[in-house]
This record gives sequence, structure tokens and C-alpha cells, in this order.
Amino acid sequence: MRPADATCGRFAPSTTGEAHPGTLLAALLAWLDVRHRGGRIVLRLEDLDHTRCRADHATRMIDDLAWFGLDWDQTVDQSTLRAGHEAALDALAAAGRLYPCACTRADRAGGRRAPDGGWAYPNTCRDRPLPAGGWRAVSEAVRVRLDDDRVDLVDEGGLDLSQTPALEMGDPVVKRRDGVLAYQLVVVVDDGAGGVDRVVRGRDIAPSTATQVLLQRLLGLPRPTYRHHFLLLEPRGGKHAKLHGSVGAAALRGRHDAAALCGILAHAAGLIDRVEPCRPADLVAGFTWDRVTRADRVATWTDHLEISP
Repeated sequence: MRPADATCGRFAPSTTGEAHPGTLLAALLAWLDVRHRGGRIVLRLEDLDHTRCRADHATRMIDDLAWFGLDWDQTVDQSTLRAGHEAALDALAAAGRLYPCACTRADRAGGRRAPDGGWAYPNTCRDRPLPAGGWRAVSEAVRVRLDDDRVDLVDEGGLDLSQTPALEMGDPVVKRRDGVLAYQLVVVVDDGAGGVDRVVRGRDIAPSTATQVLLQRLLGLPRPTYRHHFLLLEPRGGKHAKLHGSVGAAALRGRHDAAALCGILAHAAGLIDRVEPCRPADLVAGFTWDRVTRADRVATWTDHLEISP
């Protein structure tokens, strides 16, 4: 039995499509990071976006990760955690931090580039008050007013995450105009409520970290230890993700057995010296971040998965 104060991590994929090689790589690294420490890890299925998430995607995600050889101390549907999300919004409203925002992406286009490559929000609507019914009565987007503070932060792998989020990114949306509660808020609330003290995720999420740190401060939540790992890229240069048409788990499982696929990903990560079948459990004892590559890798698919050295 693990001690009550054991480290806690999480893997939190969205249920908007199939698992793909990038999903499995991220899951493997998050899982190994915690299992090597003797801690507990939660599978948190991000299913709040009713416009894109589907129950069958969640079922397949659970099945694909189990097939790959990963186990979880707890599996949680994020949609079941709404009470905590609403309580956080109520707290932010009571502190005078929330405001409605009528601005669109088109309004931001051509302005200032944000660290994530998008257009920074210039905090145009900061002075607008919530209506009498509060944030629940807002039909527009709702944003949270951040302090204009600089966050000086370097992650565990040495990646500089320092930023002044309110200026460089802009105040984040916490409730979209379609009613979906937004990522920046719910990820902070769920990590805090779940006792997550280690967050291992892809480098593409790194620009969001400073914003999340300021939200943690506003909500009185502890800050986890962060580590951001390399990405699998498509040959055309984009992040290897389902939004870019990446090969899904069904095709991967049709061509590779689980041990062979794990070997391909473990070799790409630098965890083994040559491509050979292995299971995630085989990698736990010898796992160290010192071996994990920092350079992004290019993944290609014809009738099987190949990852460039």
C-alpha cells in the first residue's frame, strides 16, 4: 500500500477522438514519472466540451491505454467534477475577478502575438461588470482578471516558463460563450482538488503554465511541480495530434502489438537503446529523466509507425 503522502500525478487526455502516438507517448511518460516514485496516478478524462467530446471516445481511450499496458489508481470523468468548477467561479466572482467579454478571435487578429503563437487578448473588456445574475447569466464569454504580475518559473527539466501572463497572453476565458467551462480554470481546480503535485505534459502546453500559476494563487491552491517533455511531430512540422489527422489507435493496434508499439515509443524517448518489444512495467525500475530526449521527433505512418532518431 502506498503512503498517504505519496506523490500524485495525472494524465488528462481530451475525449475528442482516438488516442494516437502522441497520446500514448504522453501517457507513458506521465505514468513512468509517478510509478518510478512509487506514487499514484489518475486518468482524468477531459470531457467538458459537449461540442466535440463523445462517450465512445472516452471508452476507447480507456481501452487503448489498458491495451498499451498502463494502469491507473483512479479514473475520473471531468464532467463529474462540475461542482468544484462552479465553486471556483463563485469564489472568483466574489473577489471581483470575473467579467463578461464580447470580443472574438477576429477582434484579436493582427494584434500582438502571444507566447503560444496565438493572438494575445488585450484585456479590452476588463472594466465590464457581471450582470445581476452573475457569471451564470452571461451569454458571452467570461474572463478572469489576473494580477499584472510576472511569474518567474523554470520547470523541472530546465524549461523557462517565466511570463507576465496578463500582458503577454491576456486574461483567460474561464467560461466560453457556448457555456463550456474552459481548460485554464478546470485544470487548476481539478489538480488542486485531486492532490496532484506532479504535472508531466507535452511542451506545447508550457505557455499556459504561468497563467495557471496565477489562477492557483487567486484560488489559494498549491502549485505542482511541472515538467514538459518533447513532442512527436508530423513530417509537415505540426504537432502530432488528432487535430492534424494523425494515425489513430485502431490503425496502430491493427499493425503493432502493444509490446512492439511500446518499444518504438520507448526508443524514440531514449529509454531503451534499440527498438525492441517491451511493456511499460519493464521500464519503471530504470526510468530516469536524464535519458529522455529533449529534441522533438518526427513520426511517419505508411503501414506502420516509424519515428526519426
